[in-house]
Amino acid sequence: MNRPVAAPTRNGRVKLPGHVLDVTAPLALDCGVELAPYTIAYQTYGKLNADRSNAILVCHALTGDQYVAEPHPVTGKPGWWDILAGPGKVLDTNRYFLICANVLGGCMGSTGPAEINPATGEPWGLSFPVITVADMVRAQKQLLDHLGIKQLFCVTGGSMGGMQVLQWAASYPERVFAAVPIATAARHSAQNIAFHEVGRQAIMADPEWCSGNYQPQNRNPSRGLAVARMAAHITYLSEAALHRKFGRNLQDRNALTFGFDADFQVENYLRHQGITFVERFDANSYLYITRACDYFDLAAEHGGALANAFRGCPTRFCVISFTSDWLYPTRESREIVHALNAAAANVSFVEVATDKGHDAFLLDEPELHATLRGFLDGCAQHRGLPGA
Repeated sequence: MNRPVAAPTRNGRVKLPGHVLDVTAPLALDCGVELAPYTIAYQTYGKLNADRSNAILVCHALTGDQYVAEPHPVTGKPGWWDILAGPGKVLDTNRYFLICANVLGGCMGSTGPAEINPATGEPWGLSFPVITVADMVRAQKQLLDHLGIKQLFCVTGGSMGGMQVLQWAASYPERVFAAVPIATAARHSAQNIAFHEVGRQAIMADPEWCSGNYQPQNRNPSRGLAVARMAAHITYLSEAALHRKFGRNLQDRNALTFGFDADFQVENYLRHQGITFVERFDANSYLYITRACDYFDLAAEHGGALANAFRGCPTRFCVISFTSDWLYPTRESREIVHALNAAAANVSFVEVATDKGHDAFLLDEPELHATLRGFLDGCAQHRGLPGA
């Protein structure tokens, strides 16, 4: 369905292109609350074939959204996976039908803390129930049911998107033919939780946050959100990448100012990242989505043994990590692979050598692209998709 939806930004609300699904049936959340009604905003690319066997669900990361392969409606920047998705690309829209939904709790049209609570007529704010990655996946399942897709050809995504991939395979293995979790982990580490807590505290310390009730007061904790983004963005890069891009180069000056302006290029870069982020993201959504990541622990959901999450799973897996990713290091991907092997699952594993850090999954990384293309081609051949 195409109806007008809007996303909150620092300068008001922006109308969003795309599709929305309004669900009236209650969604049972892990926190014990039933959410109803709720909305899922999503985008599709390509064409669903006659037997509905060519669908790929693309799961976005923490600060991503449904605009995978088209200009972003708020920033105008290319889609976050435009380098991979499109006609003739690895996620070939001439061949596959791509679906990407804004996660539950997000701020680009799906129901979240920035949207209106129908019971009060006011934004949800902190009255929105705390959600989990499993809740996000349950909402996505409702979308697939609506689209009449009984089994996904593939589900893929990086970072928090990779968590959703793993949750899909664990919760609905019969619905997933192939799965590609990239630069992710089966649970959030103490270090990951710590970085997220720094970001949350930065937001909540901003006087404009107003205990989460800033929207009705036409206020916005943009400074706190910008700092949260700056701290998180450091974790997405590697030391080598930061040194290559910036080193100790000064920003538009020939000498130190002996003050607290952005003397260094890396300081200016981080400030720019913070400023541009607050244009398109909601502070409360940041709190909720980081919390969902922190709560993610797939082994804990299955008696403390990760292998139990994948017992009898028919899905074909390709797990991908990056050598310089210190946010979700390769050892965490190996834990996933070992669990899949213990469960006798069909799994391949590739560690891509790169100095680009965690964000390598979003960048021009030839080995990643070749790996993903090769895996999809092999799965398509096994599945008998046209063009295989």
